[in-house]
Amino acid sequence: MAWMAWTWPTALFFVVIAALLIVFTILGVKYPETPRVGVLRIETTRGDRLFITLLGSAFINLAWLGLELGSQWWALAVCLVYAAAVFRWV
Repeated sequence: MAWMAWTWPTALFFVVIAALLIVFTILGVKYPETPRVGVLRIETTRGDRLFITLLGSAFINLAWLGLELGSQWWALAVCLVYAAAVFRWV
């Protein structure tokens, strides 16, 4: 795997994503959920909201980098607020 520049932040990112998938799989098996309709007016499950959160967070981080808005830690804070909003209202 010498072709990829593995750093601790990169490895941590993939570990967190893997852990989220494992936790959401366990939650889905242990506590089945019926889809609900939120502000987007589409039926979403826990997994759908996780996907929407990850996709939106990627765009937030790319925009943050592209617009040079400051430290990437602030983008993480924005992503956490976004994730809370998605899981609450979507």
